[in-house]
This record gives sequence, C-alpha cells and structure tokens, in this order.
Amino acid sequence: MLPLVAIVGRPNVGKSTLFNALTRTRDALVHDAPGVTRDRNYGVCRHDPERPFVLVDTGGIAGDESGLAGATARQSRAAASEADLVLFVVDGREGPSALDDGILAWLRKVDTPVHLVVNKVDGIDAQAARNEFSRYGFADVFAVSSAHRQGLDGLLQAVLAKLPADGDAEVLDEDPDRIRIAFVGRPNVGKSTLVNRILGEERMIASDVPGTTRDAIAVDLERDGRKYRLVDTAGLRRKSKVEEAVEKFSIVKTLQAIEHCEVAVILLDAGEGVTEQDASVLGAVLDAGRALVIAINKWDNQSDYQRKQTEALLSRKLAFVDWAEAVRISALHGSGLRELFRAIHRAHASATRQFGTSEVTRALESAVEAHPPPASRGHAPKLRFAHPGGENPPTFVVHGNRLRTLPESYRRYLENFFRKRFKLVGTPVRFVFKEGENPYKDRKNVLSERQVERRRRLLRHVKRK
Repeated sequence: MLPLVAIVGRPNVGKSTLFNALTRTRDALVHDAPGVTRDRNYGVCRHDPERPFVLVDTGGIAGDESGLAGATARQSRAAASEADLVLFVVDGREGPSALDDGILAWLRKVDTPVHLVVNKVDGIDAQAARNEFSRYGFADVFAVSSAHRQGLDGLLQAVLAKLPADGDAEVLDEDPDRIRIAFVGRPNVGKSTLVNRILGEERMIASDVPGTTRDAIAVDLERDGRKYRLVDTAGLRRKSKVEEAVEKFSIVKTLQAIEHCEVAVILLDAGEGVTEQDASVLGAVLDAGRALVIAINKWDNQSDYQRKQTEALLSRKLAFVDWAEAVRISALHGSGLRELFRAIHRAHASATRQFGTSEVTRALESAVEAHPPPASRGHAPKLRFAHPGGENPPTFVVHGNRLRTLPESYRRYLENFFRKRFKLVGTPVRFVFKEGENPYKDRKNVLSERQVERRRRLLRHVKRK
C-alpha cells in the first residue's frame, strides 16, 4: 500500500485548497465559508512519479463534539490515526488560536509524525508568520500559499523524506476491473447510510439533517472477489430551492459523478414514493446514459398495506424506466444488499456487453420483418443494416434510406425489440440513424436526342386530346 498523509486543522484554514494543489486536481470542494468539507476525501500526490503517496483531506475540527461538528471531528481524528504523516495546517494571516492549541494538544498524543504548515502567507511576511507559531515547538515550519502554489516544493521534499519508500503505485486509482457505482438521490434518503452499511464502518457522516454530504466522496471496496468504487454524492434539490453557492458546487460534483460512473443507484424513500425531484434525478441519469438500479430505501418501516400502495405508485410513476430493476432495501439494517449488488452486476453486464455486426444486423432484420416501418408520403423507410456503435450505454448505428421519416413510436419499438432480443437489463439503449447519400443528387439528368423526341411526341399527343 502507498503511504498516507492526512491534512488536519481547524475550519477555513485552506486544507482543501492544499489538497487540490498537492494532488493537482479539483476533487475537493473549496469555498470561503467554513465547514464545507465534512467527509474524508482521498487523492494521490504524484510530485515524484517514483514515490506517489495518498493524501486525505479532512473537515475542520471546531472543538464541538456534538452534531455534525462532532462527526466531522471524529472523521479527522480517524484519518490522522491511520496516517503515516500529518500535515497540521494553520492560518498565517490570523495567527494562533485556541482551536489550534487544542488540535496541537491532541496531535501530541497521536503516535504520528507531524509537520506544521502555515498557509495563506501570500502578500505578508512569511518569516513573521512562522515566528507567530514558534511557541508550538516545531523544528521545521513550512510557510506556503496553497492558492498560489508558493512553498509547496519544500513541503513536498520534507514529506517524502518522512514517508516510507516501499509504496506500490500499481494498487492505485484507475483499475479497469472496478465497477464505478454512484449513489444519487434527493437529500435525506439514506445514501451515506447505505454506503456505510456496505463498507461496514462509519466512513461517511450520516445525519437526519438534509444536505449533510456536500462533496462526492469515492471509496474503493472489494466484496466477494469483485472490486468496486463507491461514490457517495450530495442530494439533488430543485433549482428554485438552491440558494447557497456551496450547494450549487455540490450539485456540479454530483452531476460529474453521474457522468463518470458505470452504474447509478438512485435511492427513493419508500414512505414518500416518487416525487418530482426523484424524476429530475432520474432524468439526469438518463441524459448521461448510465446503467440504472432503483433502490427503494426504508422498506422495513412500511406496513403490508403501505407496501401495496407504494408498489402501485412505483409501477405507475416509474413506467418510463420499466427496464430498470427496483430493489427493496433497508440501508439502516442492511437488508436487501445482496439483491442490490446482483442488480448492479446485471445492469453493468448489460451496459458493457460487446456486440458483433452480424448479430446486430440479424436483429434489425427480424425487427423489420416482424413489424415493418410505416410509410410516409407513399414511401416506406428502408433499414438496410446495423452495427454496434459503443457501450455504456449500448449504442446501435442503423443505416438506410428515408430514416428521418421514422416515427418516434417505431424507434421505441426498435429499442424494446433489441432490449428483449439481447436480454438487456438496467441500461438505456440508444440508436443512431444514418442515411446513405444520394450519388445522383448533384448530377444533372441530360436527355438524349431520342428521349427528347419521345417527349415531344407525348406532349403533342396530350395537347390533341
């Protein structure tokens, strides 16, 4: 495994900005408001390609042990306890504070090396900023500006000098065998609770307060011999109710997670049924063309009568995604997880299936033979052949003539026929229709002398009549 470096500190000292600067990404959500980061966010620093290390961004420790602040502090302490090195970040403009003193007292009890990082020194005297923290007793104090990438080279050299050199870069990041799963939905439907139940630990902060999760947090998992990347996302609300800038950034992160995943698991609240916002989330997944599994959470809280009513409501409101499997689960108690992963596997297998040109063309011929396309203005479209055009979602390219006149109903017929023919479950199916160009459209039809004479005789005959 690669060495692990944890970034800790009080709120709004620039920990997420430092994380983005060291990993050269924009994975961490950054805003001027304190307390934006809550969950642990992992990334990889490759300053030295031969010695990469894992970096973990944590939420600010605010000194409160109750509510969301206490849960955030516990996440930060858990990251520091498992790290090989801790970067204690302080604000060089504001100087030492009581919160910094408390965090330092706790870090001295942790058996982990600590580097003091004085951030936000751009535009001020860096040496004076260091001197303000001299009473903390650190031999090496690193003055940096994460926003302007000042002083990071010296910090990275000191970090690499403290870390073990036995890291393995091959265990990281983009493994093609991992199934990327994004858990999406509106706020407070149990996404973080479900991810924690799957992982078997309190990896995400789960709370009854809507909007607890603000960033898209990815966690790698191996279960029953298969590898996964689980992405917990922020809840999506109506645009009219989104006022804070932080929530707007969270929505962007969620939409990016949907784009990058292979299977999207949409959580619905069994007690509330399918709301308009749930339909909007479904629309975002369909626009991205991702495989879909619908997880109906809090099923254990329903009585038999309520379950029947919920079933009738789901069958009516989810008719436009009847190809997606719906699984009844309880994220709190863990019931239905085995069925959920089976549905994920079926959806992923359908979305990434490879097709041959011959079998696709035969399926098209069978579809046309069973139900020919309707004629338009006296001419029927001709569907000649088809071939695969991509995966995730499965895409089929159909060639022929007059394909622009194909009605939407016939396109849906082709989609349903192909889904039934190839047993595709949990994935949308897309068609691309391409018409062959007319080779004679730019050529003028020049009549021969005989054709001209015949035309004249015909006109004379018509005039006499």
